[in-house]
Amino acid sequence: MKRASKLLLCAARLLHPAESRSIHFQATRSSRFSRSSLSSFPFSMKCNAYNQSLFFSSTTDSVLDMFSSDDWPQKLEELKLEVTHESAMYVLKNLKKEPIKAGGFLKWAVEKNGFQPSSSIYSLMLLIYCSKDTLKEFWMTINEMKEKGYHIDEQTYRTIFSNFKHLKLQNEVTALKHFYSRLLEENAAEDRVKEVVRIIRESEWGEQLEKTLFDMEISVSDNFMLRVINELRGIGNSVKAYKFFKWVEECLGFKHNSVTYNGVLRILCWKDTITEFWNVIEDMKTSGIEMDIDTYVKVSRQLQKGIMLEDSVRLFEHIMDSSYKPSANECNYLLWNIATYGNKDLELVYRVVKKYEEAGNPMTKSTYNGIHRSLTSVGQFEEAEKIVETMKNAGFEPDNITYSQLLFGLCKAGRLDEAANIIDVMEEKGCKPDIKTWTILIKWHFEANETDKALLHFTKMMEKGMDPDSDLLEVLINGLLRCSRSIDAYKLLVELVQKVHLRPWQSTYKNLIQELLNERKLEEAIELLRMMKRQNLPTFPEPFVKYISKFGSVDDASEFLSALSAKVYPSVSAYVHVLTSFFEEGRHPEARDLLFKCPEHVRKHRDICELFGTAT
Repeated sequence: MKRASKLLLCAARLLHPAESRSIHFQATRSSRFSRSSLSSFPFSMKCNAYNQSLFFSSTTDSVLDMFSSDDWPQKLEELKLEVTHESAMYVLKNLKKEPIKAGGFLKWAVEKNGFQPSSSIYSLMLLIYCSKDTLKEFWMTINEMKEKGYHIDEQTYRTIFSNFKHLKLQNEVTALKHFYSRLLEENAAEDRVKEVVRIIRESEWGEQLEKTLFDMEISVSDNFMLRVINELRGIGNSVKAYKFFKWVEECLGFKHNSVTYNGVLRILCWKDTITEFWNVIEDMKTSGIEMDIDTYVKVSRQLQKGIMLEDSVRLFEHIMDSSYKPSANECNYLLWNIATYGNKDLELVYRVVKKYEEAGNPMTKSTYNGIHRSLTSVGQFEEAEKIVETMKNAGFEPDNITYSQLLFGLCKAGRLDEAANIIDVMEEKGCKPDIKTWTILIKWHFEANETDKALLHFTKMMEKGMDPDSDLLEVLINGLLRCSRSIDAYKLLVELVQKVHLRPWQSTYKNLIQELLNERKLEEAIELLRMMKRQNLPTFPEPFVKYISKFGSVDDASEFLSALSAKVYPSVSAYVHVLTSFFEEGRHPEARDLLFKCPEHVRKHRDICELFGTAT
């Protein structure tokens, strides 16, 4: 209670800086959802509270259902089902969080069904097994790949390498690095792949290149094909990968299958090759081959990352007409990105929801929130309220996400007072605003140059017993810096670190340090440097060296150097950096005075001797 009252006092002082020397916090909000029908919304909705990820191929569905029972190994043995690349990908993708079951299915498919996994299937299994509990299975799978002459593509290798590092599995990191290098060296086909890739990269596609490739008498397999096109991934070469893909079929008689078609789709999902991408989709339709679910997820994410939303929606419509439909989460993720990066045309939203509904899917709370987000982001608040009403009729109450979306939309539309009232509505409905909701409100007030109101909302938030997080602190610091209140920002950060034990982001420290130095407030900036060091954050010495060499004294330089290290002395390179900067500014006397204050091991260091030998 004592701490809360102290913080609130600091917050009040922020609002009235002339009345006090310290600093701190603020908060408020309220609004309503009207009750109305959904008749004007351009598509119907089947209201169903049943919320799950759906699977749409009946045979694959039966396989997945088996894994929900304890006797799944026994049931799997009795199953008679032809396994294809697409169906295997679908089952494994949906069992990715249950590695033992995923491995059991693949073992059954190979041993009892005669299924031949491609390198894409093996790569997915490696990602599934990439955890502390299944390391034995991981290494067994990777060795099996090696025995069959399969490779690990660079993207899979990098993902696994990163996962092992994140899990702090240093032995696995080292072993994987050596294994991958050895695999590339020992694979007999590797030199052939490199030769083909080099020739394609170095040449313009035409008759001469085709003749050269033909004369090489290439032996094409699924694995060889995947390796070549993956090596050609990237701007400028992806088109060549597509032309090679077509050439081996037309000139060498190689018949593409699900593995190679899905492989080439993964490298064509870019703006400069989107025409070729859709050409492959049409070829697959003609050949009766479907996109596998792992390819869809990867390609869809890349299209959305590149803000290619029209293509993302078109692909969603395509996959929803296939046997292997994505989960509800993929639909919701697409709606979220359309709302975030799309324009005011809601046609893309309507198309996604229409296709989703036509497949017989129940509307989930996440889907309703996705539609609601799209509407509020373009200022269609009446339609958004109708969605909320329909959502409630389906058994889903508005939550923090729903209210935050409305609040964000109102802020974006410049209706800040109405946005602030949303807080009151949430509390009346028993939905406590979370830190993200408060952050949205405070940030938009700062951006509208409503600094006092932003701080008022911060104070009210603190009064309600909610502490800020690092994201909100960055909003507060940047907001105060925008209106030239660097000292207030400094005091706020220091008090929050001391009293709430908050850990500011490195970017927060850097922005504040830079602004303090711009205003010649070196003492405060150095204190922030010490705080960064205490919190084990990388320090930010560059602006200090530049500032001190121009405006600082020898004592300032000494103070800065002592703040740089938790040890007795900072590194020799730090001394060299500061001394060199003094010389560059023509301040030789200051450089010599600082040298005399340096410890003996620094004065005698070769770099220091060379620096002063040259200067004299």
